[in-house]
Amino acid sequence: MEIKEIMKNVADFFKEHVAPPHKITSVEAAEDEGWKVTIEVIEEKEYMKKYAKDEMVGTYEVLVNKDKEVTSFKRQDIRFRSAIDVEV
Repeated sequence: MEIKEIMKNVADFFKEHVAPPHKITSVEAAEDEGWKVTIEVIEEKEYMKKYAKDEMVGTYEVLVNKDKEVTSFKRQDIRFRSAIDVEV
């Protein structure tokens, strides 16, 4: 249940402050009793739609404290939505 709450808090934070969430790809316990979350968000949706371009997806690393609050985030990557993401 705790992971679901963390995922919801991160998605809500991004929806309100950064960009619309696309999907959460990982949730890991951090060494400081917090959490590290990787989330993909749709970047510049209206601009891309206006110019008939593929949407951009940004990948962010998010740190969440033990109270399940977002304490920091950093964009790690950005790519076209249709680009093949080959992480293994």
